[in-house]
Amino acid sequence: MLLYLRLLRESLAFALNALRNNKLRTFLSLLGVTVGIFSIIAVLAAVDSMDRQIKEQLSAVDKNTMYLKSFSFGPSDIPRWKRQQFPDVSYAEYQYLKDAVTMADQVAFQIFTNSEIVKYNDKSVSDINVVPVSYEFTDIQKLDIPSGRFYNETESVSGTPVVVIGYEVAKALFGDANPLEKKVRMYGQKFTVIGVLAKQGSGAFGENNDTAVFIPVNFLRRKFGDHNDFMTPIIIIKPKAGYTGEEVKAEVTYKLRNYRGIKAGDIDNFIIDILSGFTDMIDEIVGNLNIGGWIIGFFSLLVGGFGIANIMFVSVKERTNLIGIQKALGAKSKFILLQFLFEAVILSFIGGLVGMFLVWLIAIGITKMLDFEFVLSAFNMALGSGLSIAIGLISGILPAISAAKLDPVEAIRSGM
Repeated sequence: MLLYLRLLRESLAFALNALRNNKLRTFLSLLGVTVGIFSIIAVLAAVDSMDRQIKEQLSAVDKNTMYLKSFSFGPSDIPRWKRQQFPDVSYAEYQYLKDAVTMADQVAFQIFTNSEIVKYNDKSVSDINVVPVSYEFTDIQKLDIPSGRFYNETESVSGTPVVVIGYEVAKALFGDANPLEKKVRMYGQKFTVIGVLAKQGSGAFGENNDTAVFIPVNFLRRKFGDHNDFMTPIIIIKPKAGYTGEEVKAEVTYKLRNYRGIKAGDIDNFIIDILSGFTDMIDEIVGNLNIGGWIIGFFSLLVGGFGIANIMFVSVKERTNLIGIQKALGAKSKFILLQFLFEAVILSFIGGLVGMFLVWLIAIGITKMLDFEFVLSAFNMALGSGLSIAIGLISGILPAISAAKLDPVEAIRSGM
């Protein structure tokens, strides 16, 4: 054991000596390993961070939750011209499905609409995301409301002018004062603030409840009607426990086809997207991004591997005389082989450490500059270290074998 420790120490000394004496050559050779490890670990860390943030946000919603609408969030098998003819879902259909779908736990009605200016006395905030939605929404997608409450069924159905505001909206309009029961103005009318959301931060797709306000959907319907270009309605359905998304989707499809009088053989004139399908799509995207990172990193590591092999072959040539003396004094071929192999691993590991250090610096910078937590996990660091060691072993094996096979007499003679 002591022999191997001494061997490792000597290999480290030779590796550091190579760094000191041949700075440019060693730097250029290790650059490939540094770039390769940087490419792989940076992509993996970025994708893992994005995936973690998306999954954390989606965890507030049941994965079997579905969205009934006239449009598609993603690619669709239905031609675009055909989808453009689909009628919008209606409030009446929301009320019908709420009573008719036996597998549904909660059904909510939401409208996508334009941003709005929110005013309080002489203060105002613009480009605020208005979320007109029925009262069941908070039972489908959990909202953290540490101050106040969400509106109830009576306020939702009657379209009472009450509002739940985001954290940043509250800060901009009220500062440190308590916003509850204060009156803000939107759509030319006063709304009573009944709740303030907890600080959330920007979502993975740009959505941000900190700069959003929630109002009863019927307020907007009664003010502007149901047929406006700036209003796009959807129905959100959360299945009861024990039912899969596909089971509930089949029941919703059957009931809505009957309600709309769609004939047998005709296609559905509505679209139902299940959240689990969206998460599957995210997993596929994440997988493709990871593959891209590995491909880019592979070619960089290949160049780095050749660079380290070149350093080691040069090192064998420069130390041929020393190898001959070691063998003449009784050093075994195994000792020589391990000595050069350790040196190659140490050089490669140094290149990998530099690559991971650069990723760590970028992670700190992105986390501070953007509202996004870039995480360099212990697994990715271990992976980077393992790859560095593997590249060192593969690149150093041939030079190490050539050094171990040297004849001591010829080796000593060549150094004279």
